[in-house]
Amino acid sequence: MYREGQATAIQRADYSAPAYWIDTVDLCFDLDPAKTRVLNKMTLRRNPEVPAQPLKLDGDELNLARVLVNGQGTSFKIEGTQLVLDNLPDAFELEIFTTCCPTRNTHLMGLYVSNDSFFTQCEAEGFRRITYFLDRPDVMASYGVTLRADKAKYPVLLSNGNLVAHGPLDDGRHFAKWVDPHRKPCYLFALVAGRLVAREQRILSRAGKEHLLQVYVRAGDLDKTEHAMNSLMHAVAWDEARFGLALDLERFMIVATSDFNMGAMENKGLNIFNTKYVLANQATATDTDYSNIESVVGHEYFHNWTGDRVTCRDWFQLSLKEGLTVFRDQEFSQDLAGEASARAVKRIEDVRLLRTAQFPEDAGPMAHPVRPDSYIEINNFYTVTVYEKGAEVVRMMQTLVGRAGFARGLTLYFERHDGHAVTCDDFAQAIADANPGSALATLLPQFKRWYSQAGTPRLHASGAYDAQARTYTLAVSQSCPPTPGQPPKEPFVIPMGVGLLGQDGQELPLQLAGEAAPVAGQRTLVITQSAETLTFINVSAEPVPSILRGFTAPVVLEFDYSDAQLLALLAHDGDPFNRWEAGQRLALRRAIKSIAASAYPAGATALDDAYIEAMRSVLRHPLLDAAFKELVLTLPSETYIAEQLDVVDPQRIHAVREAMRAQLAQALADDWQWAYDTHRDTGAYRPDPVSSGRRALAGMALANLCLAAQTSGDTVWPGKAYQRFKDAGNMTDRLNALSALVSSGHPLAAQALPRFHALFKDDALVLDKWFALQAGAPDRGGNVLPAVRQLMKHPDFNLRNPNRARSLIFSYCSANPGGFHRTDAAGYVFWSERVMELDGFNPQVAARLARALDRWTKLAEPYRSAAREAIARVAAKPDLSNDVREVVSRALAD
Repeated sequence: MYREGQATAIQRADYSAPAYWIDTVDLCFDLDPAKTRVLNKMTLRRNPEVPAQPLKLDGDELNLARVLVNGQGTSFKIEGTQLVLDNLPDAFELEIFTTCCPTRNTHLMGLYVSNDSFFTQCEAEGFRRITYFLDRPDVMASYGVTLRADKAKYPVLLSNGNLVAHGPLDDGRHFAKWVDPHRKPCYLFALVAGRLVAREQRILSRAGKEHLLQVYVRAGDLDKTEHAMNSLMHAVAWDEARFGLALDLERFMIVATSDFNMGAMENKGLNIFNTKYVLANQATATDTDYSNIESVVGHEYFHNWTGDRVTCRDWFQLSLKEGLTVFRDQEFSQDLAGEASARAVKRIEDVRLLRTAQFPEDAGPMAHPVRPDSYIEINNFYTVTVYEKGAEVVRMMQTLVGRAGFARGLTLYFERHDGHAVTCDDFAQAIADANPGSALATLLPQFKRWYSQAGTPRLHASGAYDAQARTYTLAVSQSCPPTPGQPPKEPFVIPMGVGLLGQDGQELPLQLAGEAAPVAGQRTLVITQSAETLTFINVSAEPVPSILRGFTAPVVLEFDYSDAQLLALLAHDGDPFNRWEAGQRLALRRAIKSIAASAYPAGATALDDAYIEAMRSVLRHPLLDAAFKELVLTLPSETYIAEQLDVVDPQRIHAVREAMRAQLAQALADDWQWAYDTHRDTGAYRPDPVSSGRRALAGMALANLCLAAQTSGDTVWPGKAYQRFKDAGNMTDRLNALSALVSSGHPLAAQALPRFHALFKDDALVLDKWFALQAGAPDRGGNVLPAVRQLMKHPDFNLRNPNRARSLIFSYCSANPGGFHRTDAAGYVFWSERVMELDGFNPQVAARLARALDRWTKLAEPYRSAAREAIARVAAKPDLSNDVREVVSRALAD
């Protein structure tokens, strides 16, 4: 609990090695929900490289019963939350006996109970809630764990590593002993105990070793684990094939729980997952769920090497494991997608997330470098900057050294650092050293500014064609806006994918001045200066430049494209990303123009004939992938539009985008009907990219047909949507049909929603979709907030379950700007109430919600003053957690 003066910022520059090393840890748990007994026996030795000092062990909400040094009682003292021992020998055995109360642990950090089973979450600082320890990632030890519990209540006892012994005890109890053959930091410790069942699969590695894979769930959910198991098998095979990284344990386990603050956790050999990223069958999970499960299972498995075998020296280096592993899971999903079009769709989806979530973070009060310099609460820095932007930094490394060069670099990284806790600098150095002479090796000190400088760089470009000289000159400059604590920025290393299109839409060969011969197709040029000029020669006619192809760097490209140039790129660019981007720029330009206009109804004629015809051409295109079409035809989000404006009127943006949606629905009515009829039948359900793309486009078409019907008065298409909702053979089609009715505001939604609830009232993850759909519905006259308040009273709503809280509260506050930003400030009042309520029992989830108003300073009045008042109301709460206080304090300081 926060107390004035207690919250001290921790600085990266203050890092020092621990005064003691812990070599071995022998833990024995007597598991009881009300009083779990933990016996912790450790061997420690003084670190000779650090001046002699007392041993200070971290603890939180523990009841200390006994402390022994080399088997003898010893003096100790408690300083704040730390157990302090002095006058210790250079090497010794330390025994600590404590108790804790898992059933009262509502933070879901440390050891807690969910659905009558025990689970742990130790990253970042949860292990101190289990026993006194040096709770920091650079202390790596060998662990043995004995679990004892009532066999009838907890028949399954799991921990990290390999099971070496198990059997009965007196009084109906039993035990299991696990030994992890690999040293690890305490944040990777895990235990699970409960009534669980497992899907099992034995596999052979390339080296011929047999491994057991297990996915544990509650009884009744076993039929929903096939996809998770298949994803795990694909991940194991991919990591060995792509990077030569084999599974290093006899068994690898995944366990699912419905009470989990995050998505999943990579504990060595015993991954604990949110059920959302494990459970799936076609009746209950959407194509998006299937894709997310594949990605998250891959991500956590890939941590087995990038995070577990080599971990981070301190929490400032978090992106060392997370940015790298997000990159690896992105590559995994793209490689599994196979086809170039499916790979492009995955890339566009990743970039869309980055630009919608990370770019605003870079521009807001919580802006921080990929490797932060300070924090008050580390849980607040599990961010899209550390993860997604960190992945883009790793991707740029691969771009600069090549795919094979990156694999060599990763091999060298493990040769140097396996079994150690290291830094982002160590990783970058290994990739560069494995590729001498590469652009990365040559520019490494400058490249590492991506780790140290916050903010999203702006890449400004302009083109000039000289017909007489037959040259095309690109003038390129870069800048980066100030961020908290970092006013000036030095130039970045920016890989820039470039192509030139001729007037016939064909790709032109590229020859820079001074080069002997042209190069066919795209080139990646490396921008390093504040301003540079690139001159292409032997260009016979004025080209259309295609810049930042594949989104080769996480920057904002500023180029004054004409509509004609963008339409040409949309029609002809061979780079799928820039083809999609051209459509987004066209739509964004029209949205901003309409927002700036004073006439109402807002945006009624925002879309001109040229744009509509371009969208029709995309929709009807015989060669384009259905999933790609769906991405192009999706308008920029309200959040993304808002980020392009200096002053934000959320209701104006909402009105304009809704008018654009309606106009597109009506103008392409015949085309939407064709799209629906052509793509609605995908045969037997398969979550592959082609089938998923067809369902996505059919769902978009149905939504537009229902939206157009609201204007025309047509009853046929809403009726068809309702029928499809009732008859659908999979959750994707069913939810798409329900969403079409809800998003169009059709009266049939009032019949479909209770029917959906009745069908799935016993499936928690499907009910999350039901809550989220209503909380995220387009706001019409302020109708969403009353609906959300009413849903909070629903018997199936439980604020203490993070998934359920996210499904309703976050879907409204963080993902529905048109409903949240109300002129009467009622949305902000609701937000402040929920942040303070959540903070009382789960500060980590509360702090995530607190970030919904990060960008309050951009708001127009009356929103701006009302938002500030709401933030101040939260900040004034006397017993606020450090988690939330850090977020709101930084917001108010912005």
